[in-house]
Amino acid sequence: MAMSVGPADDNGEDQMNSTINTTPLVDVMLVLLIIFLITIPVVTQTIKMELPKERNLPTQTKPENIVIQINRDGEYYWAMQRVPDIETLVTRLKTESVKDPQPEVHIRGDQEVRYEAIGRVIVACQRAGILKVGFITEPPPGGVTR
Repeated sequence: MAMSVGPADDNGEDQMNSTINTTPLVDVMLVLLIIFLITIPVVTQTIKMELPKERNLPTQTKPENIVIQINRDGEYYWAMQRVPDIETLVTRLKTESVKDPQPEVHIRGDQEVRYEAIGRVIVACQRAGILKVGFITEPPPGGVTR
C-alpha cells in the first residue's frame, strides 16, 4: 500500500499519493508465469514417433512405370485410355503386379479432383498388390527449395 511521509497540508490532512503501487501486480504476474512454465510440459504430450522426411526427387521415367491420371471429374485414365470403373482398374493392376520387377504406379491427379477419387486408386493398387505408389506433382515455381 502506498503511503506519503511528507508534511501535512494546511487543513492538517495528508496529501493524497496519486501513484499506483505495481508490486502486487508484478507478484501476481510472476506467480502466473511460474504456473504456466510448470503446466505446459504436462499439457503437451505426444506419442514419440519418427515422421517421414520430405524429399523432392525428380521422377525416374521408366517404360514399365504405370501412370494413372485422374481428371477433375474423377475419371481414370491408364496410358491415355479411359478406364470405365475401379474394378477394371484393379484387374489391370493385378496383371501388372505379377511382373518381375514389379512396376511402379504413378498417380497424376488434377488439382480440382476430390481426394476420394485418388484414394480409390490407392486402394485399388493395394488390392492388386502393387508395392510402390507415387504421386506426380508440379515443382514449385522457383524450383526445388530447401
